[in-house]
Amino acid sequence: MTQSKLYHTLPAYLNASLIAEQVKSTLTEDMGAGDLTAALIPEGTRASATIISREEAVICGCAWVQQCFEQLDPSITLTWQVSDGDHVKPDQPLVVIHGDARAMLSAERPALNFLQTLSAVATHTQQYVAAIAGLPTQILDTRKTLPGLRLAQKYAVLTGGGANQRLALYDGILIKENHIAAAGSIAAVLQAAFALQRTNNIQIEVETLDELQQALDAGAKSILLDNFTLEDLRQAVATNQKRALLEASGNVDITTVRAIAETGVDRISIGGLTKHLQAIDLSMRIQMQY
Repeated sequence: MTQSKLYHTLPAYLNASLIAEQVKSTLTEDMGAGDLTAALIPEGTRASATIISREEAVICGCAWVQQCFEQLDPSITLTWQVSDGDHVKPDQPLVVIHGDARAMLSAERPALNFLQTLSAVATHTQQYVAAIAGLPTQILDTRKTLPGLRLAQKYAVLTGGGANQRLALYDGILIKENHIAAAGSIAAVLQAAFALQRTNNIQIEVETLDELQQALDAGAKSILLDNFTLEDLRQAVATNQKRALLEASGNVDITTVRAIAETGVDRISIGGLTKHLQAIDLSMRIQMQY
């Protein structure tokens, strides 16, 4: 698989240059002035290696893996057996690597860290998407991401079949309870947001049905229903009458997500997609070339 194929599905907010910068920073963090252990291997030693999955997963992060090896030695070749978004089984080979043994061993842990983390996000997201199959509701992420990996994790959510909430503070307005308190009222804070004329992505969070009505009366077109009960979610959908986009959030897990979707909300945002992670179990096995 060529690099261009690895990168062709990336969203507009993520590109090869940004991935290269992330990998460079990660390699610097791990290696510093040099890999003392890899230096034990005779210079010029050639090797092959295979990365395999130890469990079922949705793969994500191939481009980061590619960069980890190629930044340490551009002559290293990676032959991919899978692409981002592929479902894999235990003991399935993901990629075969050929090249300098020292570079290969130095790149191993950073490469696996990226792949196991992003694959965990994609796999977790896919489980939620599968749980609401047949319903029109979207599964979304939040800004509760690992520092430095925001856009990579957002991409992993897409890979798992989910959708992105706003990328960051610059990407839209989400008015929460503290913003409302500081501005004085729901109506006042929405009026201030509309007056900015900076973005069409304006969402307000409400905690009660009364606050929902206030938001609708003030012209809100996107409303986040925070920690509503199922009955209140159903009432919110009935009250809304499709005037605004309704998004449920708070205390969502894999056992409750379908019931929440069945209330008729348009979207469900889940912080756990990117912050409650159990890394996918991966392994790299090296074979020396003689």
